[in-house]
Amino acid sequence: MKTLIVHAHPEPKSLNSSLKDLAVSTLEAAGHEVRVSDLYAMDWKPVVDAADYGPDASSPLSVARDSGRAFDAGTLTPDVRAEQEKLLWADTVIFQFPLWWYSMPAILKGWVDRVFTFHFAYGVGEHNETKYGERYGEGTLAGRRALLSVTVGGQESHYTARGINGPIDDLLFPIQHGILYYPGIEVLPPFVLYGTDRMTGEDFPDAAKAWEQRLLTLESTEPIAFRRQNFGDYEIPSLHLKDGLEPAGRTGFGLHVRG
Repeated sequence: MKTLIVHAHPEPKSLNSSLKDLAVSTLEAAGHEVRVSDLYAMDWKPVVDAADYGPDASSPLSVARDSGRAFDAGTLTPDVRAEQEKLLWADTVIFQFPLWWYSMPAILKGWVDRVFTFHFAYGVGEHNETKYGERYGEGTLAGRRALLSVTVGGQESHYTARGINGPIDDLLFPIQHGILYYPGIEVLPPFVLYGTDRMTGEDFPDAAKAWEQRLLTLESTEPIAFRRQNFGDYEIPSLHLKDGLEPAGRTGFGLHVRG
């Protein structure tokens, strides 16, 4: 298995960095190839601008059109091309980050904004009476798996159906479904550590053991059963879920998970 780890934490001695290092050593010991994109260590540029698309960028800038043109022409900046090549190389992608303000750190969102260009991660496939492009289960990155490894400062009870912060699955849905599944990546259930603001060195061995167990079952873990767009569950072109497919009592984001 070939695994890309995309790591987003500014402190090399942080819990997130320790989990990233443990993932590298665990997977390599199991015979897997591993590459790491440590965004802070790379001094990753987190904002999209015209410089990403070379001298032919339009004015006014059109991010979608210009990123697609530059992707097709091979003129995206070298840092973006390198990350796209890593994604195409990988069988599995692990995203290691803390949950900050209910989402990923800005540097990681900036990695997505710049790397997931038009014609690479979106805007592919035919649009006709039965198909609305290749996305949500199809696309350039289909055949790959992803796992979010997330540290959360608050208690687990805060992130449940009745918890004040909302269910963790809902908070991660825009990342897991909207960013990763959109271009075809199958998404594994996330690995979440709660209460990390209060963790001590004595707590780490238990967390490390749980993380190692998840890493060693990456290939056998069933992905989240997100519904595929073009395979009968949605009306085309409205993309509304067909009547009668919603599980009893389920609403919101959960409608888009089978079973």
